[in-house]
Amino acid sequence: MTISGEFLAFMSLALVAVIGGVLLLNLSKVVHMVVGLVFTFIAIAGIYILLSAEFLAVVQILIYSGAITIIMLFGIMLTRHNDEESDSKGGGWKKVLLFLGVLAFGAAFYIGIYNLDFGTEPAALHEKNTEQLGVALYSDFVIPFELMSVLLLVALVGAIVLSRNDGEKEGDKE
Repeated sequence: MTISGEFLAFMSLALVAVIGGVLLLNLSKVVHMVVGLVFTFIAIAGIYILLSAEFLAVVQILIYSGAITIIMLFGIMLTRHNDEESDSKGGGWKKVLLFLGVLAFGAAFYIGIYNLDFGTEPAALHEKNTEQLGVALYSDFVIPFELMSVLLLVALVGAIVLSRNDGEKEGDKE
């Protein structure tokens, strides 16, 4: 196996993504967890670039690293929460279950790679990725695309209605 620049870039991005995920799970402050999540999102966007999926990388940065992270931070700032540390009980069981989970993931990963078959038919990669995605989205998957837009619109209207009712109830109490 030769070590190339692409291999080193992939390994470093994968390491950043895994470290961000581990920090997300192990940190105690919610804002620090969101920062770990941002590192994971940006590393995944870098992996998309290595796979020549530039459109997905840009969408990953814009939507996940930008919009969703900002929404999470606003949600954290607007809600009340206690910063008290809670003592976790059952630390021994937690470590055993964590070890079993890692072992099961490793076994599934090994079996998945061992039985992996790419086939012999060559695929045309790195050619007009965004155009191919647009053609597939607006020809083959136009109904699910439109249903998702209606679902997002309903969620937006529902969020506005819920926030409006909360504001009116607080105004009545005063």
